[in-house]
Amino acid sequence: MSGQPAVCDQEELSSLFLFEKLSPEQLARLCHEGRVEWYDTGPVYAEGEQATCFYVLLEGTVVMSRRVGADDIEVTRTSSPGVYAGAFQSYLGDRVPQRYNSSLRVTEPSRFFVLGADCFAAIMREWFPMAVHLLEGLFFGTRSTQRAVGQRERLLALGSLSAGLTHELNNPAAAAVRATSALRERVAGMRHKLGAIAAGPYQRGSLETLIEVQERTADLVAKATALSPLEAADREDALGDWLEDHGITGGWQLAPTFVQAGLDTDWLDRVAADVDEGTLEGAVRWLNYTVETELLMNEIEDSATRISHLVNAAKQYSQLDRAPYQVADVHELLDSTLLMLSAKIGPRITVVKDYDRTLPKIPAYPSELNQVWTNLIDNAVAAMSGAPTGPGAAADTASAPESDGTLTVRTALDGDRLLVEFGDTGPGVPDEIRDRIFDPFFTTKPVGEGTGLGLDISWRIVVNKHHGDLEVRSAPGDTRFRVHLPLTPPEPETQPEPPDLSAE
Repeated sequence: MSGQPAVCDQEELSSLFLFEKLSPEQLARLCHEGRVEWYDTGPVYAEGEQATCFYVLLEGTVVMSRRVGADDIEVTRTSSPGVYAGAFQSYLGDRVPQRYNSSLRVTEPSRFFVLGADCFAAIMREWFPMAVHLLEGLFFGTRSTQRAVGQRERLLALGSLSAGLTHELNNPAAAAVRATSALRERVAGMRHKLGAIAAGPYQRGSLETLIEVQERTADLVAKATALSPLEAADREDALGDWLEDHGITGGWQLAPTFVQAGLDTDWLDRVAADVDEGTLEGAVRWLNYTVETELLMNEIEDSATRISHLVNAAKQYSQLDRAPYQVADVHELLDSTLLMLSAKIGPRITVVKDYDRTLPKIPAYPSELNQVWTNLIDNAVAAMSGAPTGPGAAADTASAPESDGTLTVRTALDGDRLLVEFGDTGPGVPDEIRDRIFDPFFTTKPVGEGTGLGLDISWRIVVNKHHGDLEVRSAPGDTRFRVHLPLTPPEPETQPEPPDLSAE
């Protein structure tokens, strides 16, 4: 849009903080090469257009906004003379894209001093050569630093997750190894017992009956349900008494295995009815081997299933075998992240899942949403583990709860968007830093424990890549990070290229 021309006044320029140190000759050059223009109410320039001019407000009111999805979000509104906008990075030349990174409009007729981008760049290099070098170094150095630290943030998260996954895999793997070793001993015992049975007084019919009892017993073991400790103790006593009454020595050693398999005295009565009295003890001990092997095989199966579940969760978390952009179920992403972080969360933090399972799948970059969940969960765990869990929690350490707190992960439909909320019972975010927590490199963690990029990266992923928003609501004992995500993909013409999340 072309503005209406006006007279350039050197004295007026010199009254602005941006130009107050310039000499009369320099002010004269600005007026000669620049211009003063009036703009009617409406847009001055739009985000993404070629940056051709540098604007300094002389009078009026300006509003600066940024594009988020299909919406323009206001970021600044001011009437202060001397504020500037536009092509103020033109001195960097073609090393960075010279486009307006925001939109500017005026809410009333406003007057600007306008300088062409090429002229502004030439004046900067000529008048302030050292400053230009410093600004270039600051700009590119900050970008490189953000990229390097952002990479370190991802590597730290990967290392933490790897440690957690290793810990989680170790338990079922060790259980499978122990069960396999025990199973080998039981199978060897069964071979020995089989030889004893073959050499014993068993008739063909008795052996066939014993095999049938063995099959029924295996079926019962597969259907066994867990008992409470009190119920298990009572059943062990009953089984031990039954075995002793029927002349089976060492029955108290056999009873716990039978109880674990869900067997009771009714089962023993059926066994006694099916076999001869003289062969009852041998039959019971043979069935004990059967029960033990079934239990060990169940343990091996459970361990292998657990390992497979962990591996699938790791694949789901990393999305290594998935397309970068796809329709995804946020609950699957949340569950895989919680599983990957279970070692870091630990047993002292209670995890509550408040999911609305009726929510639809959404278009997303799943691996990057998992990074957001990781950052938010990690912050919540750190807040609860490192501080009291309420306003008066520190008053009486003797009565402090055994738990560090509660992490609540909630999903819901909020208008036309999907809400994912992470709530914790930590001390909360102080009012004085709440506006800074999404700033790059801002962290409250001790030196060496945080990069200050976790929330910044999360904000970029949610807002820039998914056209959603990320906000925090906090009070002592109740902090909630709320992620809103659209249910439908953006229009093809507005869907951006994936941005560099490590730097602006």
